[in-house]
Amino acid sequence: MEITVLGIDLGKPVCSLAGIDAKGSVVLRRRVQRFRLQEFLAQLPRCVVAMEACGGAHHIGRFCLQFGHEPRLMSPLYVRPYVNVHKNDDRDAEGIAEAATRPTMSFVPIKTEEQSTCRLSTGRASGLCRIGPD
Repeated sequence: MEITVLGIDLGKPVCSLAGIDAKGSVVLRRRVQRFRLQEFLAQLPRCVVAMEACGGAHHIGRFCLQFGHEPRLMSPLYVRPYVNVHKNDDRDAEGIAEAATRPTMSFVPIKTEEQSTCRLSTGRASGLCRIGPD
């Protein structure tokens, strides 16, 4: 079982994983609790780790870089066509892995911690943006 691409659906506290081999066959289907995901990735041989781009994906992407994986973050809009019928978390993970293998897919660069922190400090979290009358 040689996983070349691991697709991860990060949507809930339990992440769905789908690993595909060089031929494009699904060789791994698993669900992992989010707090155990880093432990699972640390034990996995080096591969491409694909996820839909979100705040949590950047954090996991930085972790993947530390362990020699190649993280690929994609816009959820670009992943949607690769998800098979009867959408669920497991099929989402397979679609994410499939989309990451496409040569024309565009990927989102991983943000550093400083970039993520800067974004938080300029938004609503800092109180600089007000909504509605006082």
